[in-house]
Amino acid sequence: MPRDALRRWLVAPLIALAAATTALAQPADAGPAMRAQAVGPHSHYVEGLTQLGSPKNQNFISNAGFVITPEGVVVIDALGSPRLAERLTQTIRELTDKPVTHVILTHYHADHIYGLQYFKQLGAQIIAHSASREYIQSDTARLRLEASRTELAPWIDGNTRIVPADVWIDGPTSLKVGGVVFDLVPVGPSHTPEDLAVFVPSENVLFAGDLFFNGRLPFVGQANSRQWIESLERLLAFNARVVVPGHGAASQDPRKDIATTRDYLKHLRQSMGAAVNDFVPFDEAYEKTDWSAFSPMPMFGPANRMNAYNTYLLLEQETLKKP
Repeated sequence: MPRDALRRWLVAPLIALAAATTALAQPADAGPAMRAQAVGPHSHYVEGLTQLGSPKNQNFISNAGFVITPEGVVVIDALGSPRLAERLTQTIRELTDKPVTHVILTHYHADHIYGLQYFKQLGAQIIAHSASREYIQSDTARLRLEASRTELAPWIDGNTRIVPADVWIDGPTSLKVGGVVFDLVPVGPSHTPEDLAVFVPSENVLFAGDLFFNGRLPFVGQANSRQWIESLERLLAFNARVVVPGHGAASQDPRKDIATTRDYLKHLRQSMGAAVNDFVPFDEAYEKTDWSAFSPMPMFGPANRMNAYNTYLLLEQETLKKP
């Protein structure tokens, strides 16, 4: 056998073994990348994927923020699985060794709360609006968790549970941690009955939760879209330098970016409202509506028809309540 061929014959198994060893060294549950992005001197967020939740993405489809104070770290929203909360904590540890002392929830939707139990184990105090209690005790929450244990396994499993808050608030509340003030402002019922906006005056940063979806279509669900539109104006009144949405990239131009969510909600109400007033069946109304201003946006396919239908039903109810 020629010398070069002999060398290749001897070295090939070693190369294969090294490659196999490297593959085994990679964590099987690494999941999608998670990176802290600074939005203020001490404020950061991680941006979830513009996707539906799946085992592949560990339900990393929403944002979470955190603010590092001299006393500890305050987290805003807990992400969509215990594993993601653990990874968020590891991301925080890359910037500080201070403990996570508080978790503030903007609302109790599944993609923002299934990480709570991890933070609870760390000893963090959980704060949320008291209107969340109805959801926690509802069949909707129970059935959603049961479905998630199948659809999002192994990241959501039989050990995953819905964790209630330690502190329930009913109105505007100021929290001070390490001298840093957090203004918790109820802005619901909008996207949910319990929507909270979290403003950090010293950073001039606003964490808006799912009132604001940046660069993509929102999921309207059972939202009160009339109130939601009004609440978006309240977000702008903070005059924040940066607004961190529940989904999508942080906005450096809140007036422009928030207007997209507002205009979409207005379009839903105007188009579906006209159909309700004229007794046009939903399917016909949907097909006749011009969606071209919004159809290029991410998540239009999964979200728009459901959003339109829920808005149609909402406006039917509003019509029946008119004197």
